[in-house]
Amino acid sequence: MALPSKVKIVEVGPCDGLRNEKQSVPTATKVELIRRLGDAGLKSIEATAFVSPREAPQMADAAKVMAKIERREGVGYPVLVTNMQGFEAALAAGAKEIAVLGAASEAFSRKNIDCSIAESLERFRPVVAAAKEADINVRGYVSCVLGCPWQGEVKPTTVAEVAWALFDMGCYEVSLGDTIGTGTPEATKAMIEAVAKRMPLKKIAGHFHDTYGMAIANIYAALQLGVSVFDASVGGLGGCPYAAGASGNVATEDVVWLLEGLGLKSGLDLAKLVDAAGWISQELGREPQSKVARALLAKGTAALAA
Repeated sequence: MALPSKVKIVEVGPCDGLRNEKQSVPTATKVELIRRLGDAGLKSIEATAFVSPREAPQMADAAKVMAKIERREGVGYPVLVTNMQGFEAALAAGAKEIAVLGAASEAFSRKNIDCSIAESLERFRPVVAAAKEADINVRGYVSCVLGCPWQGEVKPTTVAEVAWALFDMGCYEVSLGDTIGTGTPEATKAMIEAVAKRMPLKKIAGHFHDTYGMAIANIYAALQLGVSVFDASVGGLGGCPYAAGASGNVATEDVVWLLEGLGLKSGLDLAKLVDAAGWISQELGREPQSKVARALLAKGTAALAA
């Protein structure tokens, strides 16, 4: 299959990227990060999560973030919710798109949200129904599609079943997440092919973590199958707290570098992305995880703009 001519990147840095930070990240920093990402041309920026502060203390300021961000025309600011209470809070905060997160691993589902896969899907049904009633778009996530820290191997057919269930209940798109970053290109292809037998390929997105350095290779494998939407996190922010050595989500600027090398359009300004990666990493007291950001920042912004 030919590579897609254009690729959409869903930026997850402000939410998935910052969610597991141990240090408290000020609301103003999150808002500024979202502004910088908008300046770089991103059209979908996962802004925050309306979840229990006990589960994710870093997201306790979700309503404040939504109240303070500059909402640009043509840009979506999806938020993660896990139940009706979260949906109602998101709706009150003016969210126009939400996301729900299921798992392809029974062990992970029980450890992460204390219920089976089937029970989690039933929890989401009233949320998706209420969102549709309120004219709110819903995106679905499936975690652990290429491995689980407790269960180990995850069957592609199980991923396909969960993805189909989310799509069937009303999610306009389902993002397949290699949560612990153990996936490899051939395993990625086998998993996507299994899912594509159950739902339209154009409704599938990829979400890869870079724990074993395979994220970009897995994205290229997915591109070869025709997948054209990918989640990424500026500076490589994030990671799974359950995966030993997890180094974060694939970096947005690394994905853009790949796409530009393939002659594919992303609509993003790489220089501004790298600047945003450098800025947020400095705010967090470390270097960007992204190799592209490190290389280009070392050259300086003058070389970047050239």
